[in-house]
Amino acid sequence: MSEPIPPITLPPAQNPLQEGEWLQTVLHQWLNREFLPETVNEQIARRASQIYIRQRMEGENDLGALVIAIVTEMQTFDFSKSFYSEFAIANSVSDLLLESLGIDRCCGQ
Repeated sequence: MSEPIPPITLPPAQNPLQEGEWLQTVLHQWLNREFLPETVNEQIARRASQIYIRQRMEGENDLGALVIAIVTEMQTFDFSKSFYSEFAIANSVSDLLLESLGIDRCCGQ
């Protein structure tokens, strides 16, 4: 029987606004690098960052819960001018956060 993947808990937010600024910058860079740089990428990064900041200010430290919040709230974003979806954005946020913590996103180590 396989073992469940343990949850990943982020350190408590010391400065959620600064974390959000960082996330907006690196997410925007990632979006522009993955496909074509598009104007909408900046809006996507800004919106994902806003969701992240609010969740962290409310005390959310569980990475899985943050991903679900981003997927849920990004469903109202108009992705018609983008190659991305709310799932791609939430997954990339997760990957960027894991990378910043030095956690291998492939195997969870």
